[in-house]
Amino acid sequence: MSKQRKAVALISGGLDSMLAARVIQEQGIHVEGINFFTGFCVEGHTHAIRKQDQVKPKRNNALWVAEQLGMRLHIVDIVDEYKDVLLNPRHGYGKHLNPCLDCKVYMVGKAYDWMVEHGFDFIITGEVVGQRPMSQRSETMPVVADESGVGDLLLRPLCARLLPPSRPEREGWVDRDLLLDFSGRSRKPQMGLANRLGIEDYAQPAGGCCFLTDGNYAAKLADLWQARGERDYDLDDIMLLKVGRHLRPRPHFKLVIAREEGEVNFLLGYRRQFTHLYTSSHPGPLALLDGTADADDIDLAARIVARYSQGRDAGQVSVEVLPKGGEPHTLEVRPFGADDIPEAWYV
Repeated sequence: MSKQRKAVALISGGLDSMLAARVIQEQGIHVEGINFFTGFCVEGHTHAIRKQDQVKPKRNNALWVAEQLGMRLHIVDIVDEYKDVLLNPRHGYGKHLNPCLDCKVYMVGKAYDWMVEHGFDFIITGEVVGQRPMSQRSETMPVVADESGVGDLLLRPLCARLLPPSRPEREGWVDRDLLLDFSGRSRKPQMGLANRLGIEDYAQPAGGCCFLTDGNYAAKLADLWQARGERDYDLDDIMLLKVGRHLRPRPHFKLVIAREEGEVNFLLGYRRQFTHLYTSSHPGPLALLDGTADADDIDLAARIVARYSQGRDAGQVSVEVLPKGGEPHTLEVRPFGADDIPEAWYV
């Protein structure tokens, strides 16, 4: 009897990686998934917090995909070591702060190391030729295979028939005729394949969950680096940039203001790390102050917080100020009017 081959599949939680793994499972290959946690791809994070997104399922999509496919998933924390990929991308950034090609090279390389260590035979990704402008072009796909070190042990089942045969195909580990020839950005072929495979529930067809491709998020990260005078971050920074309304009224401090109850509850978990403010005379949000602030800055911050409370039209609002490492006190302030906050303050 021939040896059963084993493949490790990069699982993002999106439809493409789900289908790629399933197509190979259908050929009798033992498949296990691997998911790399960078901090920037936390599916379900914001809609798990915000009430307006309650209809969306609250789940880690990578784990959910593994459950649906009946396979084991290995989640690998790369938050710290991923910094070099983001801060020093050899191939540069995409439209925003997304180092997509360097990211793919790095993750495939990490998967290759895992494959060798655990005695697996090849790697699967859900890539499709022409789907993404930076990392999934016909001219950049060989870059991923070469620079990651995996070479021809990288199989892309959804577009394999448009590419030179990989070693798993040449060696007969998989049947090339049962692989696909998808290309372009349309997700209709993937949705059709999902239907044929009996997959009815899946994450957004476009897959992906990287906040670095989002212009608003990238602007907040760039603002953070500029304010601190260095390009660095930690996991708390990554998480807080996803939540709340961000305003920088002065270069040396920023406010993160909750927009609803769910965000208030989330930001409460950070209140001991920051000076924080909330309105006591009227219902209103919690706000974290990131940076350094003197008495005049605090007064300005209190007026901004009052603007987003239910006392916005009152002549005076009481704002509780709880400084980090200082004594709590109350300020009586006049809220900013709706048109008094300059657009330039919004990050």
